[in-house]
Parts: sequence; C-alpha cells; structure tokens
Amino acid sequence: MSAAADGPPTLIAALARNAAEHGRTVAVRERDLGIWQEYSWTAFFDDVMAAAAGLEALGLKPGTAMTVIGDNRYNLYVAMLGAVALGAFPSPVFPDVPPQELTHYTRHGAPDIAVAEDQEQVDKLIELRGRIGRPAHIIYDDRRGLGEYTAEGLVAFAHVLARGRTRLSAEAGLKADIASRAGGDDIAVLLHSSGTTGAPKGIAPRHRHVIAAVRNAAAGGYFHTGEEHYAYLPTAWIGDFVFTVCAGIMLRFHINIPERQETVLGDLRQVAPTFYLAAPRAWDNMLTHVQVGMADSTPFKRRLFDYFMPRAVARERRRLAGESDGLRDRLMGLLGEMLVFAPIKDSLGLSRTRRAYTGGEALGEDTFLFFRALGINLKQFYGQTETSAFTAAQDDGAVRLHTVGRPLPGVDVRIDDSGEILVRSQSVVDSYFDDPDATAKAFVDGWLRTGDAGSIDADGQLVVLGRVGEVVRTAAGERYIPNYIENRLKFSPYIRNVAVIGAGLPVLNAIVCIDFDAVAYWAEQRGIASTSYADLSQKPQVLDLVRDVIARSNQNFEPGLRIHRFVNLHKDFDADDGEITRTRKLRRNVIEERYAPLIAGLYDGSTEVSFDARITYESGETGTMRRTLAITEVAT
Repeated sequence: MSAAADGPPTLIAALARNAAEHGRTVAVRERDLGIWQEYSWTAFFDDVMAAAAGLEALGLKPGTAMTVIGDNRYNLYVAMLGAVALGAFPSPVFPDVPPQELTHYTRHGAPDIAVAEDQEQVDKLIELRGRIGRPAHIIYDDRRGLGEYTAEGLVAFAHVLARGRTRLSAEAGLKADIASRAGGDDIAVLLHSSGTTGAPKGIAPRHRHVIAAVRNAAAGGYFHTGEEHYAYLPTAWIGDFVFTVCAGIMLRFHINIPERQETVLGDLRQVAPTFYLAAPRAWDNMLTHVQVGMADSTPFKRRLFDYFMPRAVARERRRLAGESDGLRDRLMGLLGEMLVFAPIKDSLGLSRTRRAYTGGEALGEDTFLFFRALGINLKQFYGQTETSAFTAAQDDGAVRLHTVGRPLPGVDVRIDDSGEILVRSQSVVDSYFDDPDATAKAFVDGWLRTGDAGSIDADGQLVVLGRVGEVVRTAAGERYIPNYIENRLKFSPYIRNVAVIGAGLPVLNAIVCIDFDAVAYWAEQRGIASTSYADLSQKPQVLDLVRDVIARSNQNFEPGLRIHRFVNLHKDFDADDGEITRTRKLRRNVIEERYAPLIAGLYDGSTEVSFDARITYESGETGTMRRTLAITEVAT
C-alpha cells in the first residue's frame, strides 16, 4: 500500500524508480511463439525511453493524442508509456472496432500518429486516413503481411525504437530530460464512454487521478505489491489501464501477457495469477467450460464432482448468510479440496489466486456461488471510467449477493433524492474531454453524477440497480429499470443477451439472445440436432428451456414486472450491427427500431413473426434475409 500512497507523482517517475531500485526484477512476461519472453524493470524503462525519443523524432507533441489499436502486446504498452513520457497521451481503441467507427474514437486530441498491432489494424488506419486525412504516421508492431505495403508514413515500431536509442546515445541528458517531463496534472490516457445514447464521450484521467485510484484500492486491500497479474483485458477499457499499467507500475506487479486472445485460457494456466479480474460473461464461460469438462470426464470423477460440489455450494450459501462452519463442513471442505476443488482450480489457472473480482454488471448467483465454493475469493466491485475504475468493492467477510461492497478508502458515495449514485474522490476525473455541456451535467459541486440508480443498505454496502435514465413505467404505472431485470435473466448460462420491452405498454415482454455454446451443449446432451444459431434458437425444446428460465426469474419480481411473452432472436446482439456497444451495453433505440415488427408481434397476440433481418457481412456490406421467429408465452 505504501508504494501507492507515498510513491512518485507520475507513472513515468514510478517506472524510473522501479528501474533504479528493482532493475533486475522481471516486470513483464509476454508469450511469443509459445516461449515466455521476460523484460526486467530496467529493460522496460529503457524501452519506454527509447520509444519516447523515437516518437518525438516522428513528431509527437505534448498535449496531443496518439491512437493505439490492437490486443495486449508488450510493444503497445511501451508505445503508450512513451507517449505519456512526452506529455502526449495514448488513446487506445477496441481492436474489433470496424473501420467506419474509428472516426468516433479518433476525433479527440487530434491524433496524427497511430500505433497498430498488425496488418488488420493497419488496413483500418489507412482507410481512416483516406476519409479524414490522418493519421499521417502509422506505426506497426507485427510486420507479417506488410512487406509489400507502400503507404506513406508506414513505419515499423522496431525502427521507432532504434531511432530513439540512437538519439539517447547521441544526445547527452536526453534520457533524464524525457523521464522528468510528465507532471501529475498531465493526461495519462484518453478513453471513451460506451456510447449507448450517441457518439462516445472522451474521458481523460490524469496521473493524479489514476494514482489516487490505485492508492484507494491498495488501502482497501484490493491490490498488494508484487501481484502476479494477467494482462488480457481490452486496452481500451479503463480496467486494463489502471490494473495493468498503473497498478502494475505503482505496485511492481509481474505483468503477464498472453500470446493472443485465442490462447488466453491456456496461457492463464501457465501464469496462475495471484490476482484475477474477469467480466461476468467470462466467469459464466469458465463455469460452462468446467461443466462440459466434467460431463466428458470419467464416471468416477463425475461422481466425485456431483457429490462434493453441491455440498460446497450449500456450505458457501450458509457462510454468506452468516453461519459458521461446523466440524463436518470443515472436514468435507478439506476432502473436497484435495479430490475435486484443487484440481479444477489448477486446470483453470486459478490455483494461486488470492483475490478474484468481477465488475461491469451483475454476476449470476449460481456462478458466483460456484467459484466461491471452489475456494476462490471471488468478489464484486463497482466503478466507471470517470472514477478511474474504482468506487466500491466487497470486503473479505462482508460479501453479499446483491451488493457491490462498501466505498473504498478515499471515496465518498451518496444517493441523491432521485436515487442516483453520486461519487466524490481524488480518483474522479475533472471533466469530459472537450465537452463542456456533458461536463456541466455530470460534474456538480465536486460530485460525479454516475447516471446509475442505487441505494446504500443498513450495512453501508452499495446496491446498484441500473441506469437512472432507464427508469421507465409501464402503461399501468409500474416503475422499473430494464437493465436490472435483464441482468437477472442473464444470470442463466443459457441467455447471453436480452432486451426487456415495456415502457408505456401494458406488460413486459422480452427479446432473447441465447448463449450459443451453452445451449448447443445442452441440446447435444439431449440429442437435439441443429444447423446454426438461428435453427437452434427456434427449436421447441430450446423455447421451453428459455421459458423455464424466464418463469423462474419472474418469481423475483412483483406481478406487474414479470415477463409475459418472449421471442428468441435468430442471432446475438452485435456491436458491428450497432445493437450493443463494445462493452456490451444495449443500444435500446437501435434495438427497438430494428426489431419493431418483433415488438409489435409480442403485443398483438401473434404466435410467430416474419420480418426482414439485417445481415452484416465480414466486408462491412449489409443485406437482408427473411426470418420467421416463434413467440412464446410465459406462465405468470
């Protein structure tokens, strides 16, 4: 904790400290061609200084943005920090953003230099330059496929590093000069909001904000010095920047980078991190992976799993209710750990994990209990980009299924008269980037209006219900937040996405997107054949499965807020189709407009609806295909 509380005022100063005091210690490990490459703190710092000198020679100016697009790579992190050292700031973009959306993410900070992971991202940037005239310089890390490219301004990152090292060798004092340029009030990174209601807003935490966030989290026991950390989350998400870059440097983590996204789970087992963060959907997928693996295991292992796992879940449920373990519980726990739980944790790569977290949205009760029953200290946390990721987190011994924990040290939280959550902390950004109107609405008298509705329970724990702007009423006047109901439905592993419809209408109905992997496995076990997502979604047995899930979820709500009818969509909601954001938040206006025929059918008594479904091809072109989808009643 002291490293964050008493440490240097900037990330670059902290990196220089690590190189001076712990130079030989491994800072970063990256898997490349199956081999883990190691970089010490000295090597990391020297590479960042070389990148800064090279980027400056290329024309990167203080106070300007530098676009970064690609998956987690050591060189991309080096480039980002090189920009930070110059008083410029990186602006990472989700790697799956299509070319036409890049305009939104490159309009702030006038980025004229971009760093791309590979050929795919270079192609996007060249197309972007053809539309808007920049970036003038495109730096690439992976040269495969780019040997014959003749686009002006295209340069290898290795060349930028080499040019920077030449400058550092030739110009006395340049390294010390660059290392001292950044100030605590400089922007550390430029990120963007999810853009659920329009173009994404620019959010620019400064060094003092992100360092305060790490300090608050460390004071709350969230981080410890020297964590074994796994850097696989999108670099365009505040979580990766604060966890990997900020906490990683401030608290000297051992940062491990997987070879590619397709190898994340396999590489995770080799890393075995002490600290692990994953989104709810990732935890759900991991649970499905375990269940599928056990179903394909030997009869003896299945019997062991089926015996110990339900008892461990029941034991964890009692613990969360405040009951103490009896002697039998402790003995069963020790035996289950030896025979079942330890091997499962080892196979997942979580055998050394002392703290595991989930955030972004609610995690299903079954999933939450399962991993805690395994002996993984899984807890929920709450934060936003505007708060530098951290607002509240669950404490050891005070974990509740319905809360996100207490405010972290250094964070003040209150609920205003409308039920909105307000946050005040040194980790909260000052404003939105170049957007005074949005700033005036969200930042009032030192408090951030989060836009989330919530409450604080008698134990001082924060309960998050959903977005304030999504509070709507049915025609009968029933007040509800669609997102809250949707999250309850997504607790099921069989539902990946869902849109609850009902504002100004007589009852609530739903458009459901099944989780293809989970439902396909469920169908396979029952001998139900299918040819595609669309075909599987319309199988009578699958409709019955989803109906039962909704019926069980309905029991959590008052009669006026229960789902009456639903339709299984022929596909999942897709960010490329504009139906969800890159962080998987629904764009309701798009969904309600695009699926208006389905919504009409849900309310006019139809048993099926035919409509022209929009299709987006890999080339970016769109077309339509006639679809007929069944509408199913739910017993309420």
